[in-house]
Amino acid sequence: MTTLPATPASGSRLGSGTALPRAGASRSGAAPLKDDHSQLFQRMLFWVGATLLPLGLVVILLGWYGVANTPFGFDQQSYIISGGFGGLALTFVGGFLYFGAWLARIAEDNRDAQRRLADTLLVLADVTSRAASTTSDGLDVSALPVTAGDGTTIHRRDCALIAHRDDLRAVGEDNGGLTACRVCRP
Repeated sequence: MTTLPATPASGSRLGSGTALPRAGASRSGAAPLKDDHSQLFQRMLFWVGATLLPLGLVVILLGWYGVANTPFGFDQQSYIISGGFGGLALTFVGGFLYFGAWLARIAEDNRDAQRRLADTLLVLADVTSRAASTTSDGLDVSALPVTAGDGTTIHRRDCALIAHRDDLRAVGEDNGGLTACRVCRP
């Protein structure tokens, strides 16, 4: 998990020394499309659709011009097929690609919103866990060393190995013969 620089958010009670967790991967501004295939695909759809749509309209107009200026029926059919139907196909394909670019943009915006929401939830979880683990005099209860039952391993109170246990007892300054947990490292 990456962290942001240690700057407090506006109105935050975290203080200036707290690094906020970050759910999404950080991006550098050097090459914005490098290894970002979804944004590259969205831009490709946009530009191909933006090119084919007006090109189809131009081909339809050229087909109409050919039909309007040819008195022979056999010449008009070739203009109708190549200009009319070909231009219509180009217009529809361009429109669908343009619509696909719009959908890809919406999907990217949704991913960004999800990433921001995950970041906010991580900050909220961090704030609430800190508030729940401190007493009224400011003592961090989760950092107190404990043992489970008659165990010989010292854990932090918030260790995942003993979180479900109800028989926790505090360990004093003299912890002779007890070993430190390898998970929570008290």
